[in-house]
Amino acid sequence: MNKGPLAGVKVVDLSLLLPGPLCSMYLGDMGAEVIKIENPRAMDATRVMFKKANGAPSLYLMLNRNKKAITLNLKREKSKEILFKLLEDADILLEGFRPDGLSKMGLGYDDLKEKFPKLIYCGIYGYGDSGAYRDFAGHDLNYLSLSGVLDQTGKNPQAPGFQLADIGGGTLTALSSILAALYYREKTGKGQKIAISMMEASLQFISLYGGIYSATGKSPEGGNELLSGKLPNYSTYKTKEGRWVALGALEEMFFKTFLRQSGLDSHLEKVPIAETHFAEWKKILTEYFASKTYADLEPIFQNPDSCLTPVKTMDEVSKDPVMREKGLILDRTHKQYGDYIQFGSPFPFSESKVTYRMDPPDHGEHNLEILKSLGYSESEIEELKKDKVI
Repeated sequence: MNKGPLAGVKVVDLSLLLPGPLCSMYLGDMGAEVIKIENPRAMDATRVMFKKANGAPSLYLMLNRNKKAITLNLKREKSKEILFKLLEDADILLEGFRPDGLSKMGLGYDDLKEKFPKLIYCGIYGYGDSGAYRDFAGHDLNYLSLSGVLDQTGKNPQAPGFQLADIGGGTLTALSSILAALYYREKTGKGQKIAISMMEASLQFISLYGGIYSATGKSPEGGNELLSGKLPNYSTYKTKEGRWVALGALEEMFFKTFLRQSGLDSHLEKVPIAETHFAEWKKILTEYFASKTYADLEPIFQNPDSCLTPVKTMDEVSKDPVMREKGLILDRTHKQYGDYIQFGSPFPFSESKVTYRMDPPDHGEHNLEILKSLGYSESEIEELKKDKVI
């Protein structure tokens, strides 16, 4: 049964690919009714990316549970009537086009706000809906580059390998903004527009270094700051079999625990824990880990105060019993594609728990159901198909 904190909230989702669909899925996990809208002849690209041998669109399945799906060609005038009917009792409209993409079709916030004054309109954009970068094309790497985040990855800046700006700057910033807007509407009865900038939101990831810059006036040195490689007790090391470990013993008490567990505490007499000896400690630790396998290090991994962890692969994470016990790795069975995995929602409500009610929908799976609920007859729906509206 759906008893999530957002039960009764309706979301009309026009977004595609990653940031928006992940946001709307989280809203759905929290109990919202989510209606995913795609073009009848140009489906969400994740439906055709990274397919399994049996045709299962694995990336799409990862991002689109707890949604119903309809098709709607927004370039057709008749589509406005359908969209407006959907918005009559909708709480949230989510989109991820260019800032003026929907406005050009007469469906932007300024076109909707008088007709639907309680609507919360959230657009997830690369650079927001104002400023000199507003209309620039871009992707995760560009957002991280312009926000200063990429510079902190090392002397030779590297792509992080995961979508930090898309998810951290886009999905999660949009999610928190939408929830705050719902609370504001509860108090005032007013909807509003939220214009997310994935680039601007990414700036927050380097707040620590912003503080350092404010204090010193010097740009932080990528790959050589306290938490980006400078500290020997906060770094990664290669093991004997070529695997990697992460030592995060930032505070001295945890580092000393690690040193006792590893038998390296004898070095403390000659090599104090001070910046002048960081290079010596890096050498000691590099040589130590190079002589140990994961099996050798297992007792230290299990010590709760050592702050030493294995760098796990995706395969290892998917089989991790702790992740599975806490519901972060889900085994699902799709009616068409069979067994697949999803990541669980990271929202641990004690009373209004998240639920996984529906598998990701097929393209336009709920056209008939939703259009009938809006008052269209089967003959009218057939006409909409012929006119290429749906």
